[in-house]
Amino acid sequence: MERRDFLKKAAVTGAAAITASSMDRIYGAGSKVNIALIGCGSQGTHVARLINQAGNVEYIAFCDVYERNAQRAKTSLGPNAKIFRDFRKVLEEKDIDAVHIGTPDHWHALIAIAALEAGKHVYCEKPIEHTIQEGLAIVEASKKYPKCIFLTGTQHRSAPHIMRAAEMVQSGAIGEVHFVSVWNYSNSMPNGIGTAPDSKPPEDLDWDFYLGPAPMVPYNPLRVGPTYRSFRDYSSGRVADYGVHRFDSVHQIMGDEKPLSCNCSAYRYCLGGMGDHPDVMQATFEYKNWIMSYETLDINSFGSMARTTAGLPHHGASQNGKDRPNGMMFFGTKATLIVDRRATELIPEPRNSNIQPVAEGNDVPDALHAQHFIRCIRDGEKVRTDALTGHRAGNICHLANISSKTGRKIKWDPEKEVIIDDPEASKLIGKKARSPWDKITI
Repeated sequence: MERRDFLKKAAVTGAAAITASSMDRIYGAGSKVNIALIGCGSQGTHVARLINQAGNVEYIAFCDVYERNAQRAKTSLGPNAKIFRDFRKVLEEKDIDAVHIGTPDHWHALIAIAALEAGKHVYCEKPIEHTIQEGLAIVEASKKYPKCIFLTGTQHRSAPHIMRAAEMVQSGAIGEVHFVSVWNYSNSMPNGIGTAPDSKPPEDLDWDFYLGPAPMVPYNPLRVGPTYRSFRDYSSGRVADYGVHRFDSVHQIMGDEKPLSCNCSAYRYCLGGMGDHPDVMQATFEYKNWIMSYETLDINSFGSMARTTAGLPHHGASQNGKDRPNGMMFFGTKATLIVDRRATELIPEPRNSNIQPVAEGNDVPDALHAQHFIRCIRDGEKVRTDALTGHRAGNICHLANISSKTGRKIKWDPEKEVIIDDPEASKLIGKKARSPWDKITI
């Protein structure tokens, strides 16, 4: 589908009957916010618990094509809530102010755009898109309905230590930064998510609806639940699941979210089990005045470098005191800044001894970001990760996948958001949905 046609498509059938009452509602400091959770798996319910902590918030609807998920969420999060299987029915409920999207990635854009058109505020788990085209369509919808809050679930934006890292880099405190290294490591050897035979779907799962715009395949239990991320049909892989957090942080810290090119190699060398994502990936991104290197692998969990300061709560690290499986390094001419989800370290260059080392540890920022969503709705707090911010972080993931699939360097126009002089690669910025979702999609 051509980009111009994609962006002109109407919303999900049934949306014409939806009223936009919540769009015009005026909230006060103590106003109650009614929310619907669409996609009631582990991540959705985890964030819902944190959103509930904002106070005077109620989840009044739970929607999942797998009924047992919705029932489980109702039991723990909202005993008086309604249960739905079809998200379109949720959007018809006038007393719902906001929707929280926790579905697999391939559903994010469809639901997000329909929710915005229904006048609902949206918290969308990352990545907000399964393709570049979907992200563009979400950005367009968000512009069309500016009264609706759209928050991307990239929680790093609410982390105080990452905000301070951005101040250090952009103020020149660590000198000029022209190279950034980012990494995500883990070890799922030897069998990854394992294997399971295709079988008949559970009676309380609408398998056809679960697949939605994705290709029709036989039911397999590993395609449902957290292991969906191992399949290209529903996820863009580890680069999107883990990398997108760090790409958004790099954009925040560097003050630049517009890559100019990507060259990526990725292969599945030795990981067994089901799934079709690579177990090793290395990508190089060129920006206007700096370069970012990204690497991820699922066959070794040590990380790109060892820990340098004992006692800091590094994200995902083991108890041996040596590994650092996730992180970002900003190599300045005066100092090196190391940042992850929970810690920051500043290491002076030997020739700049007047810079003092810094070591800071923090709690994970999940709760801060979840409650930021409510403050945006109720108090008018400025949104930290809007649709455009979330989309541009997602672009990095998709460009890496496109480059690895074509086997060549991709040149990117960040203003027009098009791939330059490569018709074959350009076709990969979107994909055709399965019928009938190809007719009533975004």
